[in-house]
Amino acid sequence: MKSLNWKTAVTTAAVAGLSGLAIAAAPSQAATPTSAGTRAHTVSAAQTSPALSPAQLAALPLTNRHLTRHEIANLAVVLNAYHDAEGHSLDVNAFVNSFTTDGVFNDMVAGQSYRGQALGDVLTNMAAIFPDVHRELKSITVNGDVISLELAIQGTFEGPLPTPAGTLRPNGAKVDVPTADFWYLQDGKVKKFDCFVGYTDMYAQMGVNLDWAGAVAKG
Repeated sequence: MKSLNWKTAVTTAAVAGLSGLAIAAAPSQAATPTSAGTRAHTVSAAQTSPALSPAQLAALPLTNRHLTRHEIANLAVVLNAYHDAEGHSLDVNAFVNSFTTDGVFNDMVAGQSYRGQALGDVLTNMAAIFPDVHRELKSITVNGDVISLELAIQGTFEGPLPTPAGTLRPNGAKVDVPTADFWYLQDGKVKKFDCFVGYTDMYAQMGVNLDWAGAVAKG
């Protein structure tokens, strides 16, 4: 397997590499249900194994529990990718290799796409700003070769963020950003990954406010 926020559209484009795999799963934690009937999930090392056990599947926030073997195998690929993008278990090569040779990651909000070795930039850019980046999976829908997730990108703003206006210094702010991910697989690998990150919310949590006055003045 909570949003983000920025000051200007220009800044959003400049940090497009952030959203990307705002993915990550803690390899040392177990999945636990939350209160109020909502299940939040933290990906564990066991849950990223090639074959997910019935117990592991039961712990996931799946919208449909009647999955085929093919769908379970696809789900394992996606969970592995989240694990490889986790701040404390970052594995750029493994993440890149989970894609087909022509696979693409699309940051749908920032309008940026990454292919080949550039796919790794999605991970390193995010980890440079949020070293402890983690994805909390809220809801997972598996439909054949398509896996859709509602999640939250979480982390601590501990790394400098370059922007067109200068470098934004880290302030230790905690972010919890609403995100939606859509994975499209082909023959056991990721063909396309579309990520929708709540940048506006994220930047607000980092202490950056939208410059409406400046935008109105320019108009």
